[in-house]
Amino acid sequence: MNQKKGGSWFTLPLTIREASMRAVSLLKEQAVQEPRNNAELMLMHLLDIDRAALLRDGEDPFPSDKLSEWEELVRRKAMGEPVQYMIGEQWFYSRPFAVSPAVLIPRPETELLVEAVLDAADLLWPSAAGEQANARASGPPTVVDVGTGSGAIAVTLAAQRPAWRVSASDLSPDALAVARANAARHGAADRIAFAQGDLLMPFIPGHEQCKLPHDVLRIDVLVSNPPYIPAADMEGLQREVRDFEPHLALEGGADGLVPYRRMLEQLPLLAQMPRIVAFELGIHQPRIVADMLREMGHWDEIRIISDYAGIERHVIAVQSQQH
Repeated sequence: MNQKKGGSWFTLPLTIREASMRAVSLLKEQAVQEPRNNAELMLMHLLDIDRAALLRDGEDPFPSDKLSEWEELVRRKAMGEPVQYMIGEQWFYSRPFAVSPAVLIPRPETELLVEAVLDAADLLWPSAAGEQANARASGPPTVVDVGTGSGAIAVTLAAQRPAWRVSASDLSPDALAVARANAARHGAADRIAFAQGDLLMPFIPGHEQCKLPHDVLRIDVLVSNPPYIPAADMEGLQREVRDFEPHLALEGGADGLVPYRRMLEQLPLLAQMPRIVAFELGIHQPRIVADMLREMGHWDEIRIISDYAGIERHVIAVQSQQH
């Protein structure tokens, strides 16, 4: 960035609005996407204010004791660091989730996967849908989120459906620590069982990675947003993703489908086949995985769901009648 040697990008006196506008200009120079939104998120974090206060108090003087910290935030963002890691938070399904470089940043399109699981499971287990539901009527579903990362999917499902029994796994112990913290933050820590391990292995009875109680091993609903970027595509990712988000949670092998093939191979080893399987996928992948699910012949309804941009993004397979 074109900072004078020994100089500053920001000089006082400066209003809060001027600090924001200068940051937007600097971020644009560095080809940062959504520069205004990023600048405002950093300012709200730095000054501990909400968006309404940011707009209302824009003509107030920028606090001099925050100037060096503000410059550092803008510099980090100009280098491509995701603002969510800088402020330690991302909102998902109307809740704030802690995030760190150990986990992927939850995406808005994943909310559509959560919505699809909620809708499909409510049809199969209607007695477990309400907050005060008498779950014993048909028994609440046992739901497993594989590759939970920040815990966004598992915690949201547990928070939205308190009667459900939810488990979440991840290969990364650092990711599980973030997920546990988010479960506690949203009052779901006592209703989610966490397991470290590779894909479905922590849920396969008798497997060395399986340390969960027997009642958790009956999986009714499997939901997963695993790594799905083909190895050859990693270099071409947006720099915020490529240089800062965990590659363990991004790369899905040569064609990006290795985690899905492995999970489908592991399904018959579970105590029972799930009645619902729901996956998030990358571009051009959902139809391939939908065909894999059809070939298994276990589910009578397999749907593909498009994201907000109209891109086919999710596959959900449902066994509507209990066999």
